[in-house]
Amino acid sequence: MLRYLIVLVVVLSHFLTSITASAVEVKNLYNAKVIVNSQTDSERKLALQQAMSAVVLKVGGQQALLSHSTIKNGLKNVSGYVVKYRYQRNAEQIELLVTFDENKINQLFDDANAPIWGSLRPQILLWLVEENGLRRTTISNSTHASFSNNASPQVSYNFPNSVEQFSALRGLPILMPLMDLTDVNTISTFDVWGRFAKQVQMASQRYNPESIIIIRLSNSSLLPQLESDEQLVDCFLCQKERQQYALDWSFIADAQGYNRDIITGQIFGEVSYGNTPDELLTTALSLISDKIYQKYALNNDIDNDYIIDVANISSLKSFIELERFLEQLSSVKAVKLLSASGDNRRFELVLKSSGHAFLASIKLNKQLDLFVDPLAEKVLGAVPVFYWKP
Repeated sequence: MLRYLIVLVVVLSHFLTSITASAVEVKNLYNAKVIVNSQTDSERKLALQQAMSAVVLKVGGQQALLSHSTIKNGLKNVSGYVVKYRYQRNAEQIELLVTFDENKINQLFDDANAPIWGSLRPQILLWLVEENGLRRTTISNSTHASFSNNASPQVSYNFPNSVEQFSALRGLPILMPLMDLTDVNTISTFDVWGRFAKQVQMASQRYNPESIIIIRLSNSSLLPQLESDEQLVDCFLCQKERQQYALDWSFIADAQGYNRDIITGQIFGEVSYGNTPDELLTTALSLISDKIYQKYALNNDIDNDYIIDVANISSLKSFIELERFLEQLSSVKAVKLLSASGDNRRFELVLKSSGHAFLASIKLNKQLDLFVDPLAEKVLGAVPVFYWKP
């Protein structure tokens, strides 16, 4: 049966969809930089706690971790986690650069039974459309957005810089499109504003992301509409409390799914309101980051047995390399060979996460390809088949 399965995979290989996506190895997860006013002991202690909070956020991925009692106790004893620190002057600012002990931080997460991310993280592509009155614009990775509002005739916002800062803070690689001729000829702002998954996925293909975020930011059509301008003039409370901006978002988990008949994995967030576009954007990215984190995070408190088949193991060297590769995956606790048939090997893995999270994380690696036959019926509990690329 196993031999037949592998022959089938080889014969149909040019019909099958190879599920690969872009991943980025995030470095310096256990380093942080904090701006300080002085080099006094009291200022340094506070800055060290801020730096450790930033590291916890990067390693753990969720803002809620900072409220966990075990993590809070660790922050109180921050000096025990510090490897080294130094000051540097950047323009007119003093910065404190801190390196934390990776093993001790990870142990703190274990003590809190809190999941962690590995350093290999999914590449995310963000499509951001700003609606200013009747005009809609897709923001590129190098352009500012300008809004008109009641308080000021024109306000400029550097959204690419805000996204870059958020990306560094959370350790989540986020790209924005170039919006060059290739993008403009591939997709319209109408398609992005409409959150049409297939069109957005097709246009995103050149960036090879793992997942896609679509955010709409508006000072007009997304806001609640009053029946008449007189209502707003007559209602002083409405004038005072009415928010000037609205934002909603959509998240496409599978950026590579543009060639499927049915789009799965697209979710839609509720509309949020505020007077500061930057804050609305950061809040939305935080919510989406939590969802991405839940997909990939590892939990040392979980043991799951998971069976996989791997093809193209044609030599002892390939087998040793594959076994070592599986053992070094951050989502895997233990590896056991169950059977061998031809070039196929069946393994039992003990996971630190669910099987779904394992499959999601394995897509970020380049040496194992998961194959899906688009013509085959989906069978619940079927053993996934991978192709090894030594």
